[in-house]
Amino acid sequence: MTARSVSGRGNRLPFPEAIRAGFFFESTGDAVGITTSGTSIVYSWRYGVNRTESGAMANALTTVRLLLVIPFALYMARGDERSAIFALVAWVVALITDFLDGPIARRRGTVTGWSGTFDHASDFLFVTSGLFAGAFRGAFPLILPILVTAAFAQYVIDSYWIHRHNTLRGSKLGRYNGVLYFVPPCGDILIRMGLRFLDPLLTILVWLLVLSTLVSMGQRLTFRSLPEQLPSRPAEK
Repeated sequence: MTARSVSGRGNRLPFPEAIRAGFFFESTGDAVGITTSGTSIVYSWRYGVNRTESGAMANALTTVRLLLVIPFALYMARGDERSAIFALVAWVVALITDFLDGPIARRRGTVTGWSGTFDHASDFLFVTSGLFAGAFRGAFPLILPILVTAAFAQYVIDSYWIHRHNTLRGSKLGRYNGVLYFVPPCGDILIRMGLRFLDPLLTILVWLLVLSTLVSMGQRLTFRSLPEQLPSRPAEK
């Protein structure tokens, strides 16, 4: 529908079809109001623009993390201290973007199933690239990145194909695992930078993650409704 006339800020814009239905459209510059029988509904164009910009910002932060996957893997595959410094920079930037993208999306109401999957996939690719590269040097047992890959594949298949959810179907244990998967690459980086005393602690953590990943996968196979179920971070953009 189009208006016969538009006279400016604060003026009513009569639409022929709306008039017959008893509606009037009112423009105030930043919003358009629809009034009928004393009831007013207002849509803010400025709010819509803000939501779009915030969603783009959150996805841009996630994209930064995705772009760091290959450089991070290359620096993790090398054992020298200089490469460790560059790997640490990539790891810190990735962690910052991971902390920021979700809150931005939730605050602006731009959370969608697709954006949450994009966020989780970026986390997965970043972490596993570092774990596989570290395993190539012998820093981690190869079983850990293999299990992380299998767990993520199960996560996606179980959520979208088996249970037909519109968003990823997470669990509390899976959420904790997802956070802790970032720690072994950082531990290896610090060890390469001279903090050798962390070596036994890293070994213990890696094998605990192997165990907890197996338990998480077993829960998903066994229970239709996961124990302590919650989004493994609510879909974030």
